[in-house]
Amino acid sequence: MIEYYSPAEIERMRPAGRFVAETLTELADVADVGVNLLDLDALAARRIKEAGGTSCYVDYHPSFGGSPFGKVLCTSVNDAVLHGLPYNYKLRDGDLLCLDFAVSVNGWVADSAVSVVVGTPRDEDLKLIDTAARALDAGIAAATPDHKLGDVSAAIAEVARGEGLAINTQFGGHGVGREMHADPQVPNDGRPGRGLRLKPGLVIAIEPWFLHTTDEIRYDPDGWTLRSADGSRGAHMEHTIAVTEGEPIVLTDRSGLA
Repeated sequence: MIEYYSPAEIERMRPAGRFVAETLTELADVADVGVNLLDLDALAARRIKEAGGTSCYVDYHPSFGGSPFGKVLCTSVNDAVLHGLPYNYKLRDGDLLCLDFAVSVNGWVADSAVSVVVGTPRDEDLKLIDTAARALDAGIAAATPDHKLGDVSAAIAEVARGEGLAINTQFGGHGVGREMHADPQVPNDGRPGRGLRLKPGLVIAIEPWFLHTTDEIRYDPDGWTLRSADGSRGAHMEHTIAVTEGEPIVLTDRSGLA
């Protein structure tokens, strides 16, 4: 069932969005050569406790997960692009790191992701991150009441295809509110003018993710981490947004926090 939220309820979502944005910004800044993924997860856990929030990941065990996730942060490195389960790994110069973070604060959930290069960047990685960011911006811009859900998906795909990237639709965006994953699903490819008519009060996470040279993915033995089938690197960007009568509200906006 698709839920719609009142302007007052959307206002009550803002603290969760702000917390997720601030924590992701801090984590991206802390991530450096030699930093352990487990330390990033521990820092995120401390911030959740300090905020009186609840992790959406620790006990999360959907049908595709090998077991309850058990951590509070997704850390996907290089050819891993989604659901990266933190493990004892120290970041290396040139690593491409995707951080995905979802937390409930006062009963409201916000979900966001950012990709960064640790140390010395590769030009192709910076371009991939930029493409994912521009696709996210395009999807957000299309999330207005004069559009349908297919317009959001098509806007994301147009940016990706403009860079010659293939698009995987197994995992994408989703509704957000009291729960992390709710209806509707928001694929990263779609047909303009098709699907759900967007209405004020709809809150969704839009999350384009792309791989350099493939759209095929495989699971790690941990049952969670998703990697490219050919070893190419990936980038993932995500915001939680609210559809309004006018422009969408980006609840997890990180601008001005860096």
